[in-house]
Amino acid sequence: MTRKELIEQIRLKKSFLCIGLDVDIAKVPKHLLESEDPIFEFNKQIIDATQHLAVAYKPNTAFYECYGLDGWKSLEKTIQYLNQNYPEIFTIADAKRGDIGNTSTMYAKAFFENLNFDSVTVAPYMGSDSVEPFLAFEDKFTIMLALTSNKGGLDFQAQSLISEEKLYQNVLKQSLTWKNNEQLMYVVGATKADYFKDIRKIVPHHFLLVPGVGAQGGNLQDVCKYGLNEEIGLLINSSRGIIYASQDKDFAKVAAEKASELQQEMELILSYKQ
Repeated sequence: MTRKELIEQIRLKKSFLCIGLDVDIAKVPKHLLESEDPIFEFNKQIIDATQHLAVAYKPNTAFYECYGLDGWKSLEKTIQYLNQNYPEIFTIADAKRGDIGNTSTMYAKAFFENLNFDSVTVAPYMGSDSVEPFLAFEDKFTIMLALTSNKGGLDFQAQSLISEEKLYQNVLKQSLTWKNNEQLMYVVGATKADYFKDIRKIVPHHFLLVPGVGAQGGNLQDVCKYGLNEEIGLLINSSRGIIYASQDKDFAKVAAEKASELQQEMELILSYKQ
């Protein structure tokens, strides 16, 4: 998927909603546990019920890797189902990989070539040679951790350097010097809404993947106030607030209702922007 195609989908659906497929088997409706692959069946029903409201899906790979080979197969079936049935959907492997040289290249091949995701999240702590191998893949996007929504994120990310610049600001600026940096997106947590104005000064045109709306307490209006740009430039992720809205047999229908609430709010925000 290209950047232009993603923007077209956002405008078509009047939505910049990303749904996180973080499947905890303990929270899957019990009637699904009788199926051959409860995780995939759960994902399939959530996707079918919400695909008209979302422009992206983001499986967090930890929720699949913890089940070993069976979990990995569920992830593989999920991405295949999305690519075959809803190719217009932007897919994100939330894997937070990052290592030097050939290791990063192999991580990138795993997600971009083997599983055929459109993008993957990476950690930039090891610098340019841990991220650039991901950026070498044409029409694929690398979503770099910038300012995360977790409580401990500020332990390092907001620390002031000698120049009084925050570490996350320096990381953002450095990333703009890397090869193929136009294929970068950035993770910025919704619970850090006050920071969006400064972030947009550094990366005014890049897409921001924003987790933390809903269950983590992030506010969509606050994020959009400073985070939106001329091409929308935001993917707002909601996971638990949508996929676990019900554990009954109507779970997919209730998930769609929760997704629709966010989509309608996004449509209203976009109407004000026009």
